Amino acid sequence: MKKLPWLLACAAFATACGAAAQESTIRKTLAERIPQLDKLDEVRPTPMPGLFEVRVGTDVFYTDATGNYLIQGELIDTKARRNLTEDRIAKLTAVDFSALPLADAFTVVQGSGARKLAVFADPNCGYCKRFERDLQKVQNVTVYTFLYPILSPDSAEKSRNIWCAKDRVAAWQDHMLRERAPAAASCDTAALQRNLAFGKKHKITGTPTLIFLDGSRVPGAISAQEVDKRLAQAESAGK
Repeated sequence: MKKLPWLLACAAFATACGAAAQESTIRKTLAERIPQLDKLDEVRPTPMPGLFEVRVGTDVFYTDATGNYLIQGELIDTKARRNLTEDRIAKLTAVDFSALPLADAFTVVQGSGARKLAVFADPNCGYCKRFERDLQKVQNVTVYTFLYPILSPDSAEKSRNIWCAKDRVAAWQDHMLRERAPAAASCDTAALQRNLAFGKKHKITGTPTLIFLDGSRVPGAISAQEVDKRLAQAESAGK
């Protein structure tokens, strides 16, 4: 026998009410016991029965339906062999490529330049220098480099000198690839301040940070082969 429409509606309503009640309980309990969690951005069930995700910004925790227990760690789907926490954080930290202020970056076109990559880098970052060397091996890509001086006051000075150079790309590559310090220069450096503000908003806390066309990002230096792989994935995701 088919269920009557009103029975289905009642069941859906009861489920929604139950979920709302659980969320309210979790929020109330955690706020009372852990002041840092008094303003949760989101509470939602996970694929694991009885386990809920609680989120503050891009920080993800897990709790039971009453908020009596809190777990800080990773949730692994062993059947699908996926790190669900990692997938979730990747989604939360994704950056809309079209929202990047590309005018505040300098551009390098390699080959056809058909593929797109944005990099936030500090001129004093050793990993950035290693990545810059590997990046020379990647073909057919347009690289937008955002100077992101977060490591020291000297980083800010070098970033200014690179940004204000007559040829920013040459100054950057001379410094990163050939250890030639950029010559002193001055100009309007508001772009560097905007880069810092953008990074703070999107929680870019280390360099290099790579952002691909599909919004995915990678914190840290990766090999040319891995860059190629991720560029291909981003290109496929956009089709």
